Amino acid sequence: MKYTVSIEIDLPRERVVQLLADSAHVPKWVRGVVLHEPLNGPHGQAGTRSRVVMRTGQQEMEAIETITRREPADLHGIPKDSVVHYEREIVAEGMWNGARERFTETGPETTLWVSENEYRFSGLLMRLLAPFMRGVFRKQSQQHMRDFKAFAEQGTDVREAKD
Repeated sequence: MKYTVSIEIDLPRERVVQLLADSAHVPKWVRGVVLHEPLNGPHGQAGTRSRVVMRTGQQEMEAIETITRREPADLHGIPKDSVVHYEREIVAEGMWNGARERFTETGPETTLWVSENEYRFSGLLMRLLAPFMRGVFRKQSQQHMRDFKAFAEQGTDVREAKD
């Protein structure tokens, strides 16, 4: 299952990618994160693996996230005409997710974030249901992007949300 979502953020691209690459901020914009801890290396660097625990209602899911690409490696002084690439894989029981994130400067104070997502499932039930659940996964990705935008632009923390 594949889909692409995007959002424009009213901040310079360099600031956006710096916020995104800082693991201390992940629980502030990803709903349900209980734990996000690097197992090796600093969060956000290519090759770093992290243990991620998510909770939805009474269900808890544990996964391993691996950063597979981050270009440029140095998130300071990024040339205006370059595209920042941030790619990761998340593996959990019965599921693999690959996300290819691209950040483009659309103005001096605006950034376009495009996220290409792919999911693969090993369980028969999820493989059968996945085509019907594409909208649910897409909607969740869009929610993460809106939450990141609110966090980055206004400091909104999803852990304090009432919804």
